[in-house]
Amino acid sequence: MIAASNKTGWIRGLLLLVAIAPELVNLAGWAGKTNSPITVACYYFPDFHPGDPRNTKLKGKDWSEWKLVADAKPRFPGEHQPNVPLWGYCDESNPQVMAKKIGAAADNGINVFIFDWYYYNDGPYLQGCLDDGFLKATNVNRIKFALMWANHDWLELHPAKLGQPQKLLYPGKVTPEHFDQICDYVIKNYFLNSSYWKIDGKPYFSFYDLNKLLENFGSVEATRAALDKFRAKAKAAGLPGLHLNAVVWGQPILPAEKTPADVAKLVRELGFDSVTSYVWIHHVPLPQQQTDYNYVRDAYFKYWNEAEKEYDVPYIPNVTMGWDPSPRCNQSDKFGNFGYPFMNTICSNTPERFKEELELTKQRLLAAPNGPRILNLNCWNEWTEGSYLEPDTVHGLSYLKAVKEVFPPPKSGLSAQ
Repeated sequence: MIAASNKTGWIRGLLLLVAIAPELVNLAGWAGKTNSPITVACYYFPDFHPGDPRNTKLKGKDWSEWKLVADAKPRFPGEHQPNVPLWGYCDESNPQVMAKKIGAAADNGINVFIFDWYYYNDGPYLQGCLDDGFLKATNVNRIKFALMWANHDWLELHPAKLGQPQKLLYPGKVTPEHFDQICDYVIKNYFLNSSYWKIDGKPYFSFYDLNKLLENFGSVEATRAALDKFRAKAKAAGLPGLHLNAVVWGQPILPAEKTPADVAKLVRELGFDSVTSYVWIHHVPLPQQQTDYNYVRDAYFKYWNEAEKEYDVPYIPNVTMGWDPSPRCNQSDKFGNFGYPFMNTICSNTPERFKEELELTKQRLLAAPNGPRILNLNCWNEWTEGSYLEPDTVHGLSYLKAVKEVFPPPKSGLSAQ
């Protein structure tokens, strides 16, 4: 930790040391060039639009996760709830709404949206945001997009009731036949799109849950064969291949999550091209109901050190904005550290501290001449988990401005290609 009296001068010196002002953001680059600009990717959670067929059947026609955001109440002293969106409870499946989000992201230094993407044996879920909103926005060419297949079990926890079993709604496990269909679907509908994010020309596709991926096929060998077939399908479609990424964690969050016994070995045997994280608390336990942001940051940096040594492929670091999943709890239940979403939170995650973390991450990326020039952010809009960059009525655009100040967009205003 840096002493408070020296912090301002240290940060100024750091900015002078690592400042870059790229005229264009090269989204194709990966590693190995000290003058390569850094690509800023940001996760996007697409459950903020009405009319999804599954949500309509289960919750009613107009339901979206905005309902939980609006109904949230303070659950312990010092907690700020509800967090109110500055832009209102908007429908992300509306192209005009998404155009506003794209513009704000691009104007503030974000290059890529990585959509949490859901597809089960019986079909897709929450596709309205991407298919009807993002891809139909008039300014879609201003930002790239990619998919992280959120292949975990979907449980009934919207809201979760304390002491009651969380019903399994949509199993994350799919059959090999459906996985084959999913591969064809994403290649046809997304990978060939000119706005899809590619690394060295190869579409980036991430898997959230490695255990579930293995369950699909029953063995490491069969899973590797399925991934190799996925790569072959991409080449047959005219692409140079795929960049397959695995989300890794040491500490499960969702009730059904499990950590593989030897993640590094599994990543190597399945042939992944890179690994990454979704959120800091996948690696850092929160010891207090309100755990200080910088405590979590410092512990995550220690994990980053371990990850660079543990994996044979590049590790893409994560910067998390915050953590408070209490809006997903039944608001009349007792709140405590009982298990997701009844759990400890991150506090003191001010825009200033978030900016400082971005600066530290940037410094570290630039100091590694052969490392990745990529980071990801959690999250554009995880409102019900307390990790969002979208403006609220308290901080406005402050978190987005922090990204812009550390990773300035092209001065020309042209879209990144």
